[in-house]
Amino acid sequence: MDSAEYEGKIASRFAAFDQDGSGYIDREDFSGAAAALLAEFSTTARSDKGQALYNGAEAFWQGMAGIADVDGDQRVSRQEFVTGAVKWLRDNPQRFAEIARPFLHAAIAVADEDGEGVTPGAAERALRVLGVGAEEAARAATELDADGDGRIHEQEILTSFAAYYVTPEP
Repeated sequence: MDSAEYEGKIASRFAAFDQDGSGYIDREDFSGAAAALLAEFSTTARSDKGQALYNGAEAFWQGMAGIADVDGDQRVSRQEFVTGAVKWLRDNPQRFAEIARPFLHAAIAVADEDGEGVTPGAAERALRVLGVGAEEAARAATELDADGDGRIHEQEILTSFAAYYVTPEP
């Protein structure tokens, strides 16, 4: 994949983070995503899981802003997002997974309704709440269960998340 194709792919991922459609990614997009996940899984914000999710959302925002908010205005434009991904993440997608880890870890805890791992059905619900279309959410949830055991584990999610957002497709 050449540089222009890669930048196009990354730009298309921007909308998934711009939860409110403002044209920028900001702290409110992350806290809004946390609130939507908590509502979907009937988890209160004041619970340990709720607090962990909000803390994870803030950590994710801080990590993204640290990489991409070059003008320091506390929001990430589409161009800043693309430039940050190309400059800092293209050759090291694991770095993106590490930035996302606190949020994803907490989101997994919220979606893991029985303590045995996230089911594909719960993963699909979470993806839909985060703005993924129905068909793509269903496909992704099935693919996340790489070993076919009916449960999706944290490492499977982190690897797939990083690949989706920053790894060039073959």
